[in-house]
Amino acid sequence: MTHPEILLKQVPLFRTLRTEDSRHIAALLRKQTLRKGDSLFRKGEEGHSLYMITAGKIKILRQSRDGDEVILAVLTAGDFCGEMALLDGLPRSADAVAVEETQLYGLNRKDFIAYVMNNETAVNTILSALSKRLRKADDFLEDIFFLNVAARLAKKLIELAMSNGFREEDGGSIKLSVTQKDLAGMIGATRESVNKELRSLREKSLIGFSGKTIVIDDLEALKKRIR
Repeated sequence: MTHPEILLKQVPLFRTLRTEDSRHIAALLRKQTLRKGDSLFRKGEEGHSLYMITAGKIKILRQSRDGDEVILAVLTAGDFCGEMALLDGLPRSADAVAVEETQLYGLNRKDFIAYVMNNETAVNTILSALSKRLRKADDFLEDIFFLNVAARLAKKLIELAMSNGFREEDGGSIKLSVTQKDLAGMIGATRESVNKELRSLREKSLIGFSGKTIVIDDLEALKKRIR
């Protein structure tokens, strides 16, 4: 388990905190454990806390009109969620569900606001982090409009490989632990279309499968599919 003060330094919102400020905020954090499938919060619920993940995975998702999941993000250790409701207190705009057993710390909105009201550095880092989130959302919408499913899938596999992939040796294959359902949600496509494109990539020897793990064998060739 990551120590609360170290965890704070991994979160962009708190990365530039002075040591004494980190200790102050760390003392306000409350530990929480979720089992696989547990809900951290649901769309429409009152927002009152920011959550920082120390172990496990949380997926942020919304339901499409036809009932399919659209996954906005998959968060892992060092990531955070719930920052919008933390700042404005409005209802949650999406669901947050544990992909696996997950441990995290929560920071209550009242405690947080009392802290940032007297800390200009904290305000600046918060604005920067929110700007990055908005840009990421814009990129997602741009991909939906201008890239086909094959290109969107290739782009997402590359992104996951760089952020969450496991490579046993330098220059070797990259392993990803992600389901086809989650991939479909991440790129705004159906599971069937993702399954079709994955088979195509395997036939071209760009990827392979090991149980439920996707193995990227040729990252450079994958990059060419989005040019």
